[in-house]
Amino acid sequence: MKLPFYALTVVIGVVLTVHLAMNGKVGAALNNPRVGNALFWCVGAAMALVIGLSGWEAGALKPLREIHPALLIAGALGACLVFGIAFLIPRIGAGKLTLIMLAGQIVGGLVLSHYGWLGSPREPVSARGVIGTLVMFAGVILATR
Repeated sequence: MKLPFYALTVVIGVVLTVHLAMNGKVGAALNNPRVGNALFWCVGAAMALVIGLSGWEAGALKPLREIHPALLIAGALGACLVFGIAFLIPRIGAGKLTLIMLAGQIVGGLVLSHYGWLGSPREPVSARGVIGTLVMFAGVILATR
């Protein structure tokens, strides 16, 4: 049963929203979201090292040779993403930002799943999926206006 995974996903969504709002607050307090974002990434990098080293095994990076270098851009994308969010939260609010961002994530998820890109199980977009997406977009519009 996947219910525990879905529940964990909801928790991660809540934590992500709180995390991003915290980042926005630090950027606003410093009157510089770029510096606030840099601080968050430094703390995040230190934590990532602690987590990564806790599971370190000899040869852990050996498979790195098989990874396409373009995939390593994900770190830069994450930094830009969090900076953009830190910039936007004080301007449009955490609630609106999260709802609008969720709409973008739904479209991205549908495309990734439809084509099976980046290791996602291939799940072609169905009429029900399109209708559900349109209902979600309508909900986002209603909730943010």
